Amino acid sequence: MSTILLKNIGALLSGRLEQPVLNADAVLIKDGIIQCVDNCEEIKENSVETIIDCHGTTVMPGLIDTHCHPVLGDYTPKQKQTGFLEDMLHGGVTTAISAGEIHLPGRPTDPAGVKAMAILAAKSYANFRPGGIKVEGGAVILENGLVEDDFKEMAREGVRLVGEIGLGSAKTVEEAGPMVRWAKANGMTVMMHTGGTSMPGSSSVTARMVMDMDPDIASHVNGGTTSISIDEIKKLVEDTSYILEIVHCGNPLAAVETMKLALENDCLERLIIGNDSPTGSGVITLGLLRMLNFLSSLTRIRPEQAVCLATGNAARVFGLNRGEIIPGKEADLVIMDAPIGSMGEDALSAIEIGDIPGVSMVIVDGEIKVMKSRNTAPAKRQATII
Repeated sequence: MSTILLKNIGALLSGRLEQPVLNADAVLIKDGIIQCVDNCEEIKENSVETIIDCHGTTVMPGLIDTHCHPVLGDYTPKQKQTGFLEDMLHGGVTTAISAGEIHLPGRPTDPAGVKAMAILAAKSYANFRPGGIKVEGGAVILENGLVEDDFKEMAREGVRLVGEIGLGSAKTVEEAGPMVRWAKANGMTVMMHTGGTSMPGSSSVTARMVMDMDPDIASHVNGGTTSISIDEIKKLVEDTSYILEIVHCGNPLAAVETMKLALENDCLERLIIGNDSPTGSGVITLGLLRMLNFLSSLTRIRPEQAVCLATGNAARVFGLNRGEIIPGKEADLVIMDAPIGSMGEDALSAIEIGDIPGVSMVIVDGEIKVMKSRNTAPAKRQATII
């Protein structure tokens, strides 16, 4: 039995909006699962194989990027770059969720090819973790010609996601509406593109179109990269119960206004945060950390609340047993502190003033995958193994 103890935690972030900061300073992990969240004196260290001293720094659940566009492996044809998924791990992202493997050269659009691509990506990423990052792949792109039995087959083979509606040929409610119902009936989570066109072949999507289509998630409500109007965003916030996604590679003003509307309407539980990369905007390996800073420094949301949007909220929406630091959850954790030179005294105060925290360690399923991030500035205090 593998056991790890994280001790001397300064701020322990739960990932849950109900109680974003826990009154505890230690986390015990057994065989990749969080076993106990408590105070150091309550845990017997002599029975633990590995002890990590956090030196008073911050521990949070691993970030979940709800909007990634992988293809296969750890290579993006869009930017002709290798290793981008592993680089995201160095930015505190322990799970990346596909919004569609849209950048595959020669991507098939016939029903047989569409199914094959989704099934292949789902099965491939289930068996492959670049650098340790978990990839929820195989987000089927809706193309005309798909029938109900196709969704049953894909679900049997492990496909759990429908990529952004609007990227494939099935765009209207008449074309894609039945597919949305078939997907939901087979346990799939349905995403829908929101805003202006993002690439050749895609289409603009308004709030009314989202409401008519009835997906689970209104993807990048702040645009990917072109946003719908603030009035349209207000309709989605106030007149629907959809999950609303804010992304890094979108309109920054619309992101701020979406957050303000969510705070005014007391519906933070409906917000999730994605990167929307790789895209024409490039590969943004620190995109989620940047979004935490951006939203916390420019709106009234507290940093510990913002973390919940990118962890516990995302896990709940996609049915994942991670994203929260409570017993029974997968032990995906990030240890971080204010970066050297920051006016912030710790990770939370650094985020609040807009500084990206220094990641000192990343743990996935109870295994240390990153010892000092190669992408963030160094943390003022570095977690150590003792």
